[in-house]
Amino acid sequence: MRIGSVLENQNIEKRISITPEIAKKYISLGFEISLSENYGEHLGITDNEYTSLGVKILKDENEIINNVDLLIQLGLLSDEKCSMIKENQILIGIFDPYDNKDKLENLVKKNIKIFSLELLPRITRAQSMDILSSQANLAGYKAVIEAFANFKKAIPMMMTAAGTIPAAKVLVVGAGVAGLQAIATAKRMGAIVFATDVRMASKEQVESLGGKFLTVDESENLETEGGYAKEVSDEFKKKQEDLLNETLKKIDIVICTALIPGKKAPLIIKDHMIANMQPGSVIYDLAAVQGGNTVFTKVDEVIVKDGIKIMGEKNILNNLPISASNLYSKNVFNFVSNLLDKEKNQININLEDEIIEKTLIK
Repeated sequence: MRIGSVLENQNIEKRISITPEIAKKYISLGFEISLSENYGEHLGITDNEYTSLGVKILKDENEIINNVDLLIQLGLLSDEKCSMIKENQILIGIFDPYDNKDKLENLVKKNIKIFSLELLPRITRAQSMDILSSQANLAGYKAVIEAFANFKKAIPMMMTAAGTIPAAKVLVVGAGVAGLQAIATAKRMGAIVFATDVRMASKEQVESLGGKFLTVDESENLETEGGYAKEVSDEFKKKQEDLLNETLKKIDIVICTALIPGKKAPLIIKDHMIANMQPGSVIYDLAAVQGGNTVFTKVDEVIVKDGIKIMGEKNILNNLPISASNLYSKNVFNFVSNLLDKEKNQININLEDEIIEKTLIK
């Protein structure tokens, strides 16, 4: 069995899908690995590191796509490269089936088996494959680092002979994986942290990390069976808006992480709220690529509004590509291992397995 991966579009994606450590594991399972030339060069990983393990490095990416059984990527390949994928090949990655519906349907019609890993069910057995959690964890950490780097004051409280510098106050909007890591990171750096989320189950997690959980009175638990946030009612939105408006008056840094899978990011921080914030405050919007949680968010731009910096990148993980690649490649390896029938030494697409059934694009 042959596994391959070609270099992503470097203008969009710096992560890689197969690190040397994981290549070695695939080979130990009996796979042959083919990668494109200079596959990890931008991360300081030489082709020699791969070839010393038995990986084939090829100049012609078309040759890789044409000859492998499993093609592992991060995002969907260009239309030209997708057209080269053949019947019965398996494609694994993060393919955004909501936005790429037509392209994926065309591939399925060619009898190409596509697994999009953001569709993994939230069950215990799938945790080691959970690419959303592993990548969001890093994103939450990096968002805090980026926001703090753009904040012009000290973060922790400092008592000096010249006077006391108060600790920065941080608000994390959305307490999923990214939000919880943001809370933990901000607390470690000495900030006073507040957090809000529509899911009441988040309260205990926020408080366990030292954050103060903000919630509207008589709020219901707005959580899906899969653990994601539901869309909220207009009445809830109004109550939440009033709470945020008052809270933001005393906040220095906001980390926005609120997302609803497959839909535009909810607009949470509106213009009048930003107008009430202290000049010099910073908002980092991790939801930028899906429209943003603030009214002014623009992808890959720093917007200054009334003295408030509003930041949001298309792919913040490009700022942590080595760590992100290490985790992603391990997640995918665990997924491929689950596909493998070790007795027959072949891939078995067992649709009675919830992990396989939920991630397969039909």
